[in-house]
Amino acid sequence: MGRYDGRVAVITGGGRGIGFGIAARLAEEGASVALVDLDEAAVTEAAGRVPVRDGAKAVGIAADISAAEAVERAVGRVVEELGGVHVLVNNAGITRDNLLHKMSEDDWDLVMGVHLKGAFLMAREAQRHFVKQRYGKILTLSSTAALSSRGQVNYSTAKMGVQGFTRTLGVELGPFGVNVNAIAPGFITTEMTDGAARRLGRDVEEFRRARAEVTPVRRVGSPADVAAAAAFLCSDEASYITGQTLYVDGGARL
Repeated sequence: MGRYDGRVAVITGGGRGIGFGIAARLAEEGASVALVDLDEAAVTEAAGRVPVRDGAKAVGIAADISAAEAVERAVGRVVEELGGVHVLVNNAGITRDNLLHKMSEDDWDLVMGVHLKGAFLMAREAQRHFVKQRYGKILTLSSTAALSSRGQVNYSTAKMGVQGFTRTLGVELGPFGVNVNAIAPGFITTEMTDGAARRLGRDVEEFRRARAEVTPVRRVGSPADVAAAAAFLCSDEASYITGQTLYVDGGARL
């Protein structure tokens, strides 16, 4: 038996990168999964690649998680098609990098809207089910950028906000059987980090090697590294852990 047999997990930003990695890992351990992302064609295709086990399902749902009505419809569809909801992974994220004096209000608002408002709306909708059944897991993605990242004041602020969000929800929802935690990844090889390398005019492989050289474990991370931590924190084995942020960064903060 898998740790997630009979469970239903919702992963925002599940169409690629870390989100898809988490969805695949939970599915491998028995969960039915719903991947939520903006691009309907892409998220449907991604759901078709999830390695579900016998009896489990994977669905792709297109939704703008910064809009309350879209979130309500998405979660409602998950419950209708997969039979319930037990795990929420708030992974969706975007970047709009710039130095403060060049950053526009839209750059700020878009990042806050996805990372913070999106996590808030998804958690608020999911907890309606979690509290009623007195069981649920909420995991939200922070980042080592929360500790500062030049040219990312919007992103850094949002990712530190995730940590406060996590601690407070841990207090609020703990009495109802709901665990709330966060993961703060370091450098992870994804389309987003590859895109950052190209914007800086750097070769992707050289960029990765440079980051590995300043990381104590001497390698960069992969979505599977984050997914392994997520699979633990969203499992019943972590039922005495709540309100915490786990840094998965190869020791980069040391």
